[in-house]
Amino acid sequence: MPISSPDALLRTRPIGVGQLRAFGAVARHLNFRAAAEELALTQSAVTRQIQALEEEVGVMLFLRHTRAVELTAAGAQLLQAVLPSLERIDGAVQQIRRSAGRKSVAISTWASFASMWLIPRLEAFQSAHPDIDIRIDASDALVDLETSDVDLVLRYTYANQVPPHAVPLFGEQLTPVASPWLLKNGRPLQRAEDLAHYTLIEAYEPQVSQPMTWLTWRHWLGVHQHKKLEPKRWLYFGYAYQIAQAALAGQGVALTRMPLVADSLASGDLVEVLPGMRLGSPMSYWLIVAARSSARPEVQAFCAWLTAQAALTRAAIGEKA
Repeated sequence: MPISSPDALLRTRPIGVGQLRAFGAVARHLNFRAAAEELALTQSAVTRQIQALEEEVGVMLFLRHTRAVELTAAGAQLLQAVLPSLERIDGAVQQIRRSAGRKSVAISTWASFASMWLIPRLEAFQSAHPDIDIRIDASDALVDLETSDVDLVLRYTYANQVPPHAVPLFGEQLTPVASPWLLKNGRPLQRAEDLAHYTLIEAYEPQVSQPMTWLTWRHWLGVHQHKKLEPKRWLYFGYAYQIAQAALAGQGVALTRMPLVADSLASGDLVEVLPGMRLGSPMSYWLIVAARSSARPEVQAFCAWLTAQAALTRAAIGEKA
C-alpha cells in the first residue's frame, strides 16, 4: 500500500546503499533485532533505515506484526534484486582487499590460444615469479586496451591490423596431423591421395567478416592439386583446440595450426603426416601491451618471459627469426 503522497512513486533518485543493506538484513532474518546485531547497529537505527527506504520507494516493504515481520509483495520483489547485488558488491570488495598491494598481470586472449599454448607454459613463469598473480580472460571478443583493466592482449590477426608497438610472436603454417594410433591402425598415409581413406577434420567457417579459407582442407587440397579428392567423411569443429583434441583422440586427420600443436608434435602425441606439404597463413600471433601498464615491472617480466617462449615456438616449427 502507498505510505505517502502519489508523488513519491515518481521519485527517481538512487536509494542509499545503507538502506538497502538494512533491508537485506531484515528480510533475511525477518527480525529487526537480529538484523541490528548483524549490522552492529541499534534496533532503532535499523528501523529508521527501513522507514526511510519505504518512504523513498513509496510502498510498505514489511508488515509489522506483534511478534513477527513479514515481507510484502513489493518487499519480496525488491529482495530479489537487492540480495544478489549486495553479494556481488561484497565479493568484489573482498577480491579488491585480497589483491591490494599484490603484483598482478591481466591478459586477454582467445580460448584456443589460452588452452593450447599459454596455459601449458604458465607453470614455468609462476615458478620463476611466485609473487605475481596472473589473470587470463579467454574470450573471442576484442578488448579495448584504452578502457579495460587488461594489461596486455595476445591476438591472432593480420600485420596491418595491429598498432605500431605490437610485438610479433610467431607466424603460422597449416599442416595435416594425426595420432600415431590412427596411423598404425589405418591405411598407409604417405601421399596426399591417401587422405581419401581417412576422416578429415577442420574448422567450419569462422564467425569473422572474411572467411579464413586457408584454414580449410579444400584450400589445402586445391593448392596441392587434389581439388576433387573426397575423404571418407568430414568432421567440423568451431575451435582450434577442439580440432586438435579430435586428432589426439584418433578421430581423423586434422588440418592444424603449427604453433598450436608444436608441443603435441614434439611429444609424439601427434604426427605431422605430410611434413613437406605445409601451407603458409597470412595471419600471425601478436603481443600488444597497454600503454598505462608497460612500465610496471611485473608486466615487463611477463612480456620478457612470453617473448622467450615465443622464440622457442619459432624454433620448434622451423620459423626463421
